[in-house]
Parts: sequence; structure tokens; C-alpha cells
Amino acid sequence: MTETEAAPSLNDRIAQRVRELRATRGLSLDALATHCGVSRSMISLIERGESSPTAVLLEKLATGLGVSLASLFDAPAPVAEPEPVARAADQPQWRDPHSGYVRRNVSPGGFPSPIQVVEVLFPPKARVAYESAAREPVVHQQVWVLDGVIDITLGDEHHHLETGDCLAMVLDRPMSYHNPTRKTTRYAVVIATGLSSSAR
Repeated sequence: MTETEAAPSLNDRIAQRVRELRATRGLSLDALATHCGVSRSMISLIERGESSPTAVLLEKLATGLGVSLASLFDAPAPVAEPEPVARAADQPQWRDPHSGYVRRNVSPGGFPSPIQVVEVLFPPKARVAYESAAREPVVHQQVWVLDGVIDITLGDEHHHLETGDCLAMVLDRPMSYHNPTRKTTRYAVVIATGLSSSAR
């Protein structure tokens, strides 16, 4: 599946997920806008699939909805029992229009698991800063560098990761990613939800 083919369907998927999550939480557009710091008009555009939001904007929405960023790319739950295998060709890819980083949801969509796996290709010299905050339930995340270098700032903590390094964190503070090199960095993100904060 090419990026051109995938983009419209992913925007539609994000739109549906945001609508579903907002409805499940009983939030109006105004309430969600106030909660996550994204304008009502922008949320409305996203929910209609008429916007190509950046990763930073989607992270704000995810924080306001109390979910991980990766969950905004999940397909609607199927009526039949979900397939436990996600074939490589079927794993949705999304490119951040601001930084150019590409994320691929590796985990089977709709499968009832507290764990999600994402692969990221982070371009040379790129930087992304998220205004993350605590979520309920707590979201744990680990970043495992498969090839290259990535600098991660988590609150006041700074971590320089090289190939093979793995960083464990809780998504409860502002964070940023920066590739200081001239080579694309590839890393895996493993996300777990529903664990207590004492599991740090």
C-alpha cells in the first residue's frame, strides 16, 4: 500500500477514532477543546477527516482523551473476532506532515491487548516536541533503538540513545525526540496501558 493510497483512509480512521473516543467519554467538542488545548474548529475538521493533523496536535488530542497516540490509528473494532496476526502489508503507515517522521502500527488492529507496538523512522536532524501529561489509565512506553541515534527529553531528564539502547518511561510529562545525526533513525515503541503508576 502506498502512502498516497493510505493517507485518505488513515485520516478517516483517525476521524472515526476521535469521534468514538470523545463520545465514549461524554465530551462535547467544546469540552475536549478546553481539556486538550486544541481549538474546537480544528477538532471538528479532524473528526470530519478534512485535516491532516501533525503528530504534536494528535498527541494533544490523545492526552485529552486519556489514550496513547498509537491508539488514534486503530481500526474500528470488527464485529467478528479480531485477527491476531497483522501482516506487514496491512500495517498502516502514517507520515507526520511537520517533521516527516513515519510511524507504522505493527500490532494487530482491534485485538484485545494492553500492548501496542509501533515502528518509527525518524529523519535526520528532525525534532518533535509533545506536551504530554498524565493519563488515566497510566500509559507506559519503552523506546528501543533498532538503528541509529535518538535524543529523548522527558520533563527535565535527557537521554541519549544509540543502537540497541532501550528507554522505559511513563507518559506523564512533556517530552521531545531529536535525531542529531545525518542518518535516519529507526526505533520501536512498545506501549502498555492499564498498569498502575507504581509499575515504573
